Amino acid sequence: MKAFSKTIEPDVGEMLDVLFRRKTPRRVHHVELFLDTEIKEAVCARFELALPLNTSDPLFETKRDMLLHSFLGYDMFRVGIARKTVFPTASISAPDTTALPGQRRAVRAWQEEHAGPIQSWKDFDAYPWPSIAEIDFSSLEWLERNMRPGMGCYELTAHIFEILSFLLGYETLCYFVTDQPALVDAILEKVGTFYVDFTRALADFSRVAVIWGSDDLGFRSGTMMSPDFLRRKILPWHARCAEIARSKGKPYLLHSCGRLDEIMEDLIVDVGIDGKHSFEDAILTVTEAKRRYGARISLLGGIDMDFLCRSKEVHVRQRVRDTLDACLKGGGYCLGTGNTVANYLPLENYLAMLDEGRRYQI
Repeated sequence: MKAFSKTIEPDVGEMLDVLFRRKTPRRVHHVELFLDTEIKEAVCARFELALPLNTSDPLFETKRDMLLHSFLGYDMFRVGIARKTVFPTASISAPDTTALPGQRRAVRAWQEEHAGPIQSWKDFDAYPWPSIAEIDFSSLEWLERNMRPGMGCYELTAHIFEILSFLLGYETLCYFVTDQPALVDAILEKVGTFYVDFTRALADFSRVAVIWGSDDLGFRSGTMMSPDFLRRKILPWHARCAEIARSKGKPYLLHSCGRLDEIMEDLIVDVGIDGKHSFEDAILTVTEAKRRYGARISLLGGIDMDFLCRSKEVHVRQRVRDTLDACLKGGGYCLGTGNTVANYLPLENYLAMLDEGRRYQI
């Protein structure tokens, strides 16, 4: 593929109408949690997108990502001003086995699940807790003045359960909810307060189109902790972030992997999410989610990652058409992968998914 079959202009205003389920859109709108760096570089190299930019510019990545996402047909893009490493955690790594050499990274890292950096009150007191004053908002400040017309942006927030489990280690957390509940609560207060403050800061920027919470609460067959624990300890923090979004007229989206059947009513009614992201065919297809929840929230993405990685382009295009047929009418759906545009995703299939969305006749 040398170019897309159809040119589209960003329209974040209509995208917000779609997310709030106000209308059937005039065209398909695309959304992703984020694109891996290797994918960004591969697209930029193929289409020579970044040539006009100065790579030594401190805002190079921001400018590149605005240009890249506009080219790909997105109405908004992530501005990575606060990665999860704002909370230092323990990780392990291994060589990347991605089969695509041009998109392979040196190593692939993941969280240490047994024991994190906090194992005692002494560790808690010594931990370098972050504050909002340490966050560099200069890229958002630049975008306030220089955003391309029709576009918006976002940053991920509210990693409440994830950071709790990273700081303790998931295995340790499972013990400490019974053995040291006060320490668990103290960590949650620190983490939750930070993300409420961070959400409030993000919501104040006019170019931040949505507040996007990202917190993996489940796995293949259920929630990571009991639904009762999540209802009492985690979801109230998301509810506070959602209320901040509502106060600014912005939708609150939630990315969460896993089977969340037991807490979906809580997410919709008590937290007040406007949209749900991350769908895996082996858990819940996005078309089935549309049938169950589409009258109450928006559904985002859902072109299964395993399918995208293993399928031929013709089947990717058919899957996109079938998904849009089932999900697009009345608004409340944006096209995208089931999770993220990971570096191991074949570039041709990713571009085919986007191109088929451009071609789709509403």
